[in-house]
Amino acid sequence: MATALKSFEAILLDRSWVSQQDLEKARQRKKPGQNLAEALVEMGALEPQRLARALAQEYRLPFQAHIDENALDSAVVSRVPINYAKKNRLLPLAIDHDTVTVAVADPANYEPLDDLHVLFGLAVQPVVAPGEVITEAINRAYDQATTNAQDLMIDLEEERLDQVASELAQEPADLLEADDAAPIIKLVNGLLSQAVKDRASDIHIEAFERELVVRFRVDGMMYDVLSPPKRFQPAITSRIKIMAGLNIAEKRLPQDGRIRLRVAGRDIDIRVSSIPTAFGERIVLRLLDRAQALVDLNLDRLGFTGDNAARLDRLIRQSHGIILATGPTGSGKTTTLYSCLARINSPEKNIITIEDPIEYQLRGIGQMQVSPKIELTFASGLRSILRQDPDVIMVGEIRDSETAEIAIQAALTGHLVFSTLHTNDSFGALTRLVDMGIEPFLVSSSILAVLAQRLVRKVCPDCREPYTPAPAELARIGLKADAMRGQTIYRPSANGCRNCRSTGYRGRSAIQELMIMDDEIRVLVMQKADAAMIRRACTAKGMKLLRQEGAERILAGETTVEELLRVTQEDIL
Repeated sequence: MATALKSFEAILLDRSWVSQQDLEKARQRKKPGQNLAEALVEMGALEPQRLARALAQEYRLPFQAHIDENALDSAVVSRVPINYAKKNRLLPLAIDHDTVTVAVADPANYEPLDDLHVLFGLAVQPVVAPGEVITEAINRAYDQATTNAQDLMIDLEEERLDQVASELAQEPADLLEADDAAPIIKLVNGLLSQAVKDRASDIHIEAFERELVVRFRVDGMMYDVLSPPKRFQPAITSRIKIMAGLNIAEKRLPQDGRIRLRVAGRDIDIRVSSIPTAFGERIVLRLLDRAQALVDLNLDRLGFTGDNAARLDRLIRQSHGIILATGPTGSGKTTTLYSCLARINSPEKNIITIEDPIEYQLRGIGQMQVSPKIELTFASGLRSILRQDPDVIMVGEIRDSETAEIAIQAALTGHLVFSTLHTNDSFGALTRLVDMGIEPFLVSSSILAVLAQRLVRKVCPDCREPYTPAPAELARIGLKADAMRGQTIYRPSANGCRNCRSTGYRGRSAIQELMIMDDEIRVLVMQKADAAMIRRACTAKGMKLLRQEGAERILAGETTVEELLRVTQEDIL
């Protein structure tokens, strides 16, 4: 094994990476069992990258700043248990002839390297990498090497179910570290792990007369995953209900619960819904990657560009008024409003929301959960929020006239209010409020803007192919053939690729139409004009409609004609 060429402290001092004072402080603050390097990093006196470089130089070993998990051999990785790899902060990278190359964070820890020498029967060549780089690579590499849920079906056929019940309550800290022998536990863990890997937003476990079907929703579309034998339905259902803290003995009533777990180092929050059917309980699990959700709460990442992005940015900084987001279920309305709140959130503002349910937990924002069982509705909760001295309020949804009236009064008394409404376009929102019984003068004086939104799937950049659409196809989305000059339009390839699960699409983006209230629109509302008249007035002034925004995304190579027609067909007919 490698031995130190020069003392660790001397290398740090020679390169001026730490001072003598830092070294003395680290020696004094060292905890039992902690080495000097860890103490320096914990103090913030030494960056992990510099620590790894110093260790590599001290032990005369190669240094590696990054690990490409795509270049790893899954057969080599899977031979080392993930919990052992995490504990010792090491990862086998590759085998070359008679040598196995291993990334290590601490080259002085010889025992794990000796274990790998015995395990592989080969010479071990350590390379030093930062500890957090190794940990992140372990999570990604073992996530890729995880057994597919379909493969776990073999275990179900070979194992007796009467041995499963006593093990249902076992719960792993990280699903990829689970070593449970029970096949039902392994199957459920495998489903959750695969759903996270496939970017699924929902898992549906559907009970029918003679079969049990598991489906994932990915990018808004449903896909069949596997069909376990019907006789395993009670055990699978019980396992999920135990994980969610539900009553496994109650099979006649709907139940709701939550699961919090980690998959490949990612914090996943799962909402569980169970309902009784004629052929057993039907379960739907909605997955939320908490870390990724916070990253995605950005208007630019959601697809807001150009004039719409600039106008919306100005609107959300107003002192009072109502901004409505409209669209069908699953069109990203709530996510857009969260992104607006995240953008204006600051210590100077008191922001409070009332939601059903709370989908994202936002730092610095007060969030209230609707609970009809105790008569905490949107209307009653909104009244209470107004006594909390808020600057900005978000109401999850305006469902009735009472909630609408309170929201409007809040806007008229100096509060900025965000909410959602179920209408097909932005123009219908104004007439919907009037139909609810709200006086037209209140609607015209309180509404700042209405945003209509849809989510379109993005064509996979790795396997898309260019093509020339027919003039009739372009005409369906309002484009003329000469609009394609200098533009390349793409469509999914016939077979897709691994990165898009052979669907041809990967990820989604928002298209929107933003109607800003002006004097002309206010007059039309006061006159109780219908949505068609308001639409004509807005388009006459150059407002872009949903399909026009989508057509621009097609010309930019982001999505396809078929996808735009799918999500906006009611606007085109």
